[in-house]
Amino acid sequence: MFAAVIGVWYAVTYWFLAPRRRFLLPPPHEVVSEGFLDRRTADEILTALGGTAQVALTGLAIAAGIGILSAILMSQARWIENSFYPWAILLQTIPILAIVPLIGFWLGYGFWSRTVVCVVISMFPMITNTLFGIQSVDAGHHDLFTLRRVGRWRRLLRLELPSALPAIFVGLRISAGLAVIGAIVGDFFFRRGDVGIGALIDNYTRDLSSGPLFAAIIVSALFGLVVFWFFGLAARLVVGPWHDSARG
Repeated sequence: MFAAVIGVWYAVTYWFLAPRRRFLLPPPHEVVSEGFLDRRTADEILTALGGTAQVALTGLAIAAGIGILSAILMSQARWIENSFYPWAILLQTIPILAIVPLIGFWLGYGFWSRTVVCVVISMFPMITNTLFGIQSVDAGHHDLFTLRRVGRWRRLLRLELPSALPAIFVGLRISAGLAVIGAIVGDFFFRRGDVGIGALIDNYTRDLSSGPLFAAIIVSALFGLVVFWFFGLAARLVVGPWHDSARG
């Protein structure tokens, strides 16, 4: 599949684009030479990626903490779920590009503004998946805990949260990709402090530097894949020994 993609890329570049328009889709070897083999450009991209990665991982950690805690509270009382869950849905349905300028007005245009964008865009999957996992515990297991007169919080720690782990890791994998997107979107709008990969992509676009532009896009996509893969591996290590969803 990788060879097929590269072949189609070359075909589009040399067969469908005139020489004066090949900057729209430079050939792969040109992307490699200008974006990865050029020392200055490669250092620039990796430095920008480091700033974006810091924002994305910080936002993901905060979103995971808030999302899991919110889901736990919602699972303990129906009135809490009815009160807060509609607001979580509303936050998810608002286009992120519509609230990014407001975040900038309220919090400035530095690191924490970009982190808040990541939190907003990646928190909803954590809430929904954790809540689904807690509410999907087998009824027979609940009956067993009731017969043993187990209290609410011990039931939560010994039964509901362990049973919800597969769903929580699914939420982490989804939120990880969204956090990377949020960090890049924040880079486009908030340019103070360290230059992130999003701002670098915007700079390359303005300069019509198509080789470095495609290299920066590829690097940001690979970073998202690495984070997604990491949580998949973590799920197999934590959940795999006892749950069918992480086997095979």
